[in-house]
Amino acid sequence: MDMPVEIVFQDFDRSPALEANIRERAAKLSLFEGRASHCRVVVSRPRARGQQGHLYKVHIDVAVPGTEPVVVDRDPGLDHGHEDVYVAVRDAFAAATRQLQDHAQRRADARTRGAD
Repeated sequence: MDMPVEIVFQDFDRSPALEANIRERAAKLSLFEGRASHCRVVVSRPRARGQQGHLYKVHIDVAVPGTEPVVVDRDPGLDHGHEDVYVAVRDAFAAATRQLQDHAQRRADARTRGAD
């Protein structure tokens, strides 16, 4: 089942290539949590601070029925790698993948304990 993906760009222009990259990464999330029903991704570019370039922020919210949503909020802090929007997106989806894997493992452990 294809999970609906909502993508929001804040403070910079929409990019078809970036949108395709996000959709591809979001589709892979459903491999870890097949019950995920919706994914919302917000990519923003806050104003630059001082001499620093623009650092992108990525927020991912994955709805999983019957549980709290999986939320990733990647604030770049001082990570200058996040001056590249693709690096910021990659890092956020890596964190979302880890959270979904942990979520799936906890659910499997709970089923195993319930079967005992």
